[in-house]
Amino acid sequence: MSKRVLLHVGTPKTGTSYLQDVLYRNRRLLASADILYAADRFDAHFLAALDLMKLPWGGLETEAVGAWDSLAAKVRDHHGTAVISHEILATASRSQAGRALESLGHGSGTEIHVVVSARDLVRQIPAEWQENVKHRQALTYGAFLDQIQDPERKSRIATWFWGVQELPDILNRWGHDLPPGHIHIVTVPPAGGPRQLLWKRFSVAFGLDGLDLDLEAERANPSLGAPETALLRRINRAANRELAPADYRPLVRELLAHQTLSRRSRSPRLALPPDVHPWTQQVTGSWIAEIEQRGYDVVGDLHDLLGQPPVEKYADPDHPVERQVSAAAVDAIKALLLESARLRQSEDRLRHELHETQVALERSYLRPTYRWREKAVRRLTASGAGRGLLKAYRRARGRSSRPA
Repeated sequence: MSKRVLLHVGTPKTGTSYLQDVLYRNRRLLASADILYAADRFDAHFLAALDLMKLPWGGLETEAVGAWDSLAAKVRDHHGTAVISHEILATASRSQAGRALESLGHGSGTEIHVVVSARDLVRQIPAEWQENVKHRQALTYGAFLDQIQDPERKSRIATWFWGVQELPDILNRWGHDLPPGHIHIVTVPPAGGPRQLLWKRFSVAFGLDGLDLDLEAERANPSLGAPETALLRRINRAANRELAPADYRPLVRELLAHQTLSRRSRSPRLALPPDVHPWTQQVTGSWIAEIEQRGYDVVGDLHDLLGQPPVEKYADPDHPVERQVSAAAVDAIKALLLESARLRQSEDRLRHELHETQVALERSYLRPTYRWREKAVRRLTASGAGRGLLKAYRRARGRSSRPA
């Protein structure tokens, strides 16, 4: 049974991809310090989270069956410290969180710590809308803002958003049965701060200080500008009915959004509308007051959650500058053309290899030894004794296939 489990449950867009990349690539070094990050693939904890919460996710949920129980078993079998991290755990219900904690050893002698990383709503709101767009949604930014500000929160968008963003509620669901000292809040520093400050805060919360980890990121979840996000939303509207989800992820989300449009760093950035800013300050202020009363461990500064003042020049992605959208569209078309050319070259190469293989097979069929073996097999299979001899021959050769 693990002595100590650090369970990081989000929230999304708080440096989680970077953290998980560092943990995954440094698994062996962590193990030498008796810290387990149990993952045989980069998205292992994501699949475990899907399994725990039975979430549909574009077909990936079929890969996730049994993933949580498998992860929990590895954690229980470890006798040091174990770390689990995925941001969608933030949306787990109280019963799902309870099941997770129990499966990790809560109540059986294991010391459980819950870590929640949090960023200001000034940045989280536009980031969440953009993530929706990168997952095939075509909802306008204005409609998204209306839905998350609706006090009833009945829409699917609002339910998901507040499920993974409302800090006091997340802390209630995951920490209701833990002492306040076992709940750690890591605040994301304001934009423009020291590059490694967020990692330093993570390392304090996870007890990784002093370990010489490789901190170079190989995976990231890059953001898009306002015109690029507007273009992606238009693509969703035009292609969603015909483009299958299995094709959307590699072509649109990865090739267009992450590999191409995210490089257009000079575009106007997606931001919170200035008229929404006072509302976010009111919501965040109430969170800070409640968290301070609860006595949780805070790594960073709760006032980081207030965010920066409204932007002076707001770029509305619902009414973008068309010249900027057109420029982004040209880059997207170029990327698709280059990918199409690469696939054609690959197809030609595979076709040539297939042709050479067919020619080689035809030549082998024409050899006298092949015809002799084929005649011998037909004769042996015509009698019970012959079939027995043929079976013994194949067993001796270590083969189970039908051909001789």
